[in-house]
Amino acid sequence: MAKASKREYVWLQCSDCGDLNYRVSVNVQGGTPKLELTKFCPRTRKRTKHKIKRK
Repeated sequence: MAKASKREYVWLQCSDCGDLNYRVSVNVQGGTPKLELTKFCPRTRKRTKHKIKRK
């Protein structure tokens, strides 16, 4: 049998406009990560900070 996955998918939410722009896989084995990345937002057309948002 296959092992249970230790990764889960989360959304990255733009801090300026609030859109959910990216879906990424994170490792949750050691607890919930506090991830904040600078990514491109298509609505504002610039690079902004994106934080984890779970659905």
